Amino acid sequence: MKKTTQLRELLAKKEILVVPGCYNALTAKIIEKAGFDAVYLSGYGISVSLLGMPDVGLATMTEVHTVARYVANAVSIPVIADSDTGYGNAINVLRTVREYIQTGVAAIHLEDQITPKRCGHVAGKMLVPVEEAVGKIMAADAARKEMDPDFLIIARTDARGAVGGGLEEAIARANAYIKAGADMAFVEAPLSADELRKIVKEVAAPLLYNVAGVSPYLPIEELEEIGVSLVIYPGVSLRATAKAVWDLSQAIKTKGTQAEIDFQKQMKGHPLEDFHAFAGFQEIRQIEEKFLPKADVASKYEDTIGYQP
Repeated sequence: MKKTTQLRELLAKKEILVVPGCYNALTAKIIEKAGFDAVYLSGYGISVSLLGMPDVGLATMTEVHTVARYVANAVSIPVIADSDTGYGNAINVLRTVREYIQTGVAAIHLEDQITPKRCGHVAGKMLVPVEEAVGKIMAADAARKEMDPDFLIIARTDARGAVGGGLEEAIARANAYIKAGADMAFVEAPLSADELRKIVKEVAAPLLYNVAGVSPYLPIEELEEIGVSLVIYPGVSLRATAKAVWDLSQAIKTKGTQAEIDFQKQMKGHPLEDFHAFAGFQEIRQIEEKFLPKADVASKYEDTIGYQP
């Protein structure tokens, strides 16, 4: 089954779809291994991890598409990807959607900020006119119909916290984008559960909710009761990785090799303890035995020191 079709079937179920965020192929594989049915590729995560820079529209389409391709090819579950503003106007969006489909991701969200954009939970966001944003959604819909009608288009509006915006403007824009051909609405940065309830009630489409920044961190059970269809946790991988690397680096600085010994002890019994196996060395050994001359395979592993898959 195509991953696009797989994602649509997941969203057709009654229960809310819970999707943690990744920023590269490794973190996507971990999320899949942890048992989730889909993974979200964070634009914020790509910008910070790949460039070491904030999410203010500095990552190019080529850079983001490259990461998306790596992620989609590393996992067997559907990938929902951040596509920022589509990297330009409606003409750019046509190419953006076509190339995202070619990466293997199952869905993208497009937002209505100006280019360059910025993270949805920081101040200073500005929007393109609604007519321009509608045209971009129409272009996205046309492009996906050409290549894969099951590819999911999620329309994101940042109107709630943008300059001159507000909740009513966000709801109106979300409905306009759904009418233009989007499958799902993503109203960024509501400020309360009551605002979220109003959005779910008044937007005529399934809703994505982003657990981040200024929005309330509501329990999954409450989000499901409110009527949210899809909830993402975009920053979990990035923040967890950053904290772990910081903490271990500080420990090595003060304790040296003992810190690494202590860390290895902490990994005992952990699902990722055998990291070579997780990385896929066993599968490589199987491929070697299937396709390489037997003598060559034997020579690789006889009388050698190191991990033996």
